[in-house]
Amino acid sequence: MYTVKRIADILNAATKLVNDNAPVERLLTDSRRLIFPETILFFAIVTQQRDAHNFIIDLYERGVRNFVVHPGFDITFFKNANFVFSPDTLASLQSLAAYHRQQFSYPVVAITGSNGKTIVKEWLYQLLSPGYNIVRSPRSYNSQLGVPLSIWQMSNTDTLGIFEAGISMPGEMQKLADIIDPGIGILTNIGNAHDENFISIQQKTEEKCRLFANCNMVITNGDDQSVLDIIHATSKAKLITWGSNENNSIRILSQKKKESETIVALTYQNKTHELIIPFTDDASIQNIITCTATLLHFTISIEIINERLQTLEPVDMRLQLAPAINNCALINDSYSFDIASFAVALDFMQQQNQFEQKTVILSDIPGLNSTGAYAEIIFMLKARSITKVIVIGDQWKTYFPFLKESIENVSHFIATNEFLNMYPTSHFRNEIILLKGARKFSFENIAEALQQKVHRTVLEINLTSIIHNLNQYRRILKKGVKVMAMVKASGYGSGSAEIANVLQYYKTDYLAVAYADEGVDLRKANIRLPVMVMNVDEEAFESAIQYNLEPEIYSVNIFKSFDRFLDKQGLQYYPVHIKIDTGMHRLGFGEDDMETLISLLKSSNRMVIKSVFSHLAAGEDPQEDAFTLLQAERFKEACSQIETAVGYNFIKHISNSAASARMPDLQFDMIRLGIGLYGIDSSHNKKLSLQPAATLKTTIAQLRKVKSGDTVGYNRRGKIHADAVIATLRIGYADGLRRALSNGVGRVFIRGKFAPFIGSVAMDMAMADVTNIADVEEGDEVEIFGRNISVAEVAEDCGTIPYEILTGIGQRVKRIYIEE
Repeated sequence: MYTVKRIADILNAATKLVNDNAPVERLLTDSRRLIFPETILFFAIVTQQRDAHNFIIDLYERGVRNFVVHPGFDITFFKNANFVFSPDTLASLQSLAAYHRQQFSYPVVAITGSNGKTIVKEWLYQLLSPGYNIVRSPRSYNSQLGVPLSIWQMSNTDTLGIFEAGISMPGEMQKLADIIDPGIGILTNIGNAHDENFISIQQKTEEKCRLFANCNMVITNGDDQSVLDIIHATSKAKLITWGSNENNSIRILSQKKKESETIVALTYQNKTHELIIPFTDDASIQNIITCTATLLHFTISIEIINERLQTLEPVDMRLQLAPAINNCALINDSYSFDIASFAVALDFMQQQNQFEQKTVILSDIPGLNSTGAYAEIIFMLKARSITKVIVIGDQWKTYFPFLKESIENVSHFIATNEFLNMYPTSHFRNEIILLKGARKFSFENIAEALQQKVHRTVLEINLTSIIHNLNQYRRILKKGVKVMAMVKASGYGSGSAEIANVLQYYKTDYLAVAYADEGVDLRKANIRLPVMVMNVDEEAFESAIQYNLEPEIYSVNIFKSFDRFLDKQGLQYYPVHIKIDTGMHRLGFGEDDMETLISLLKSSNRMVIKSVFSHLAAGEDPQEDAFTLLQAERFKEACSQIETAVGYNFIKHISNSAASARMPDLQFDMIRLGIGLYGIDSSHNKKLSLQPAATLKTTIAQLRKVKSGDTVGYNRRGKIHADAVIATLRIGYADGLRRALSNGVGRVFIRGKFAPFIGSVAMDMAMADVTNIADVEEGDEVEIFGRNISVAEVAEDCGTIPYEILTGIGQRVKRIYIEE
């Protein structure tokens, strides 16, 4: 047990304490994830985008009493709080974690690499758990913040630690190495992730290998001598290498893939063995060989390794939010159950503000039958104001009375089948349901019962990618510049409420919609952020006032109409946004309107200006930069006139996604992010590393062999010139698949290969030529656009823009939201 005084002494920090002996059990850097306020120590981390000191008042009101803050922070209003002062709160967090790490002498494994870190960590956890009590990084907690929070979980009850270390910039790994101080290091691979931040692959490899400086053993693929040379130059550790070269510790002789498993022949210590891997994809095979090398280091025999591999469970790295029965939504996180991942799943659930009723379905915690573990689960449920809890498993019989004391609506079932047989699905209505259970409880059967039965074509929206893209833009913003996110047109076809919820959770400053109806929908989904309505008319005034929406005032007539409406309502100082036309010539006050606008603003106090903005005509086009700069000058002049007239400051914004990256001087006080949030970089420069956030995919309904000389589809437009295999896909132009992609103009991605469309895209079906794709089967997944075929490529093939492709996805296509 630490006290706040002991922590201050460890950090050699100045303090203002009212209770030296206040206990500290948990560290917090994100105010949204508060669970145990009495024993929390909050570190107020300051980044370029956010200052966590701004959340201390809220945390204090919620019961937190221990804080690490900058020396200049005003503590006057916090009479009962303990403060530890640090000029660099992140460095203090890392120092405390490094100190904590040194209190334990059991083995610690650290994993780094471009891909596969989390998979290898989770599989090692499964494979080594029979012999060790393991503490590990939750999910992908591998950053400068995540690593110290992971290390803080170490305790005397553990006998092995497994932690990830991820970097994106030079100079980061040494800090993580000092915190983790591993004895065993694992390098999964070196890929292209974060290449833009390094001079070369060699520099990135050298940076990653700093993790191994004090290791006794390093495990990696040994086929790349340049990587081995870097490890030898960085560390004196012994190596266990695997690969096809003769000099590897584990030499791979052959791989034989069967229907559901792969037989790997290998030599180790002059003996030949067979490894039976229950997967057939290359990434899983490589990750399991890495795990096997690690288990061999722990002197576990190949025979036992093979036994454990057969029980290995796939690691689903994603939380899915999908439509469910009776207007519900389902978060399916049923592949495993531990307290750390449960906390992550609850946080994801808390983002979904469109549901007041929150239900959690839980299994027993595998391998844990202690009062402390179940008490923590119950406390987490109560702290998150969960309204209904259903528990399944024999262990819950003991702890169910304690659960009933904390949650009003609870039920207990011994087995999953008992729940399915006895609990009517009609009891779920208008709620969000979190499904969290160990694999042996077969919660996939519950998921199947609850999920909405819909069209098999889906638009998958990766919320993690959206937040990654948001942070990419935040990274290039000047200090203090705000972000307005565009969620019009149903969030560019991705779902307004769902996207707005995650943007609200990650502290976006403003939202914008096209019409008042869209804003009303956001308010009904419990979105509390300020919302600008970009195209308002007199019929929408009432809704705007009722739902606290902020209209764009773009003409003299709209100004006068809204002013009269406010007068009738007896309202003053209602927030509005003034649109200036600087050259787009669509909406806005032109140069000829400025005198009238100034007069109107001076004569009425019924409106208060929250922002003045304009719209760039060609912010993404370098050939139009002269005109863009002309627009900016016109905008500055208009803002100056308005500011002089009203006598106060307001937010100024003109840049869209492209201009905010291309022309930093035009960021002003706020930028507007639209298509960039979804991973489409219309600026075409290399400042941003965006990830595609939307994937449209379907499945193969039927495979058919078609003879040479025959035709496919309407009007016989698809000509077969050689015997072919044609796949009929469950998607058509009613789903948003453009007919312009017909007959080889567009392509799809199946089993790692591209296949061209053949024949005309029909209303509900389309055909692709899959002749050259081996082992293709009916039911196979088909990517229309996503990571392998970009939205920009599809738009180019159709002779249009990505906006039109995204917003054209039909409403019968199910939207699924995932968080990695």
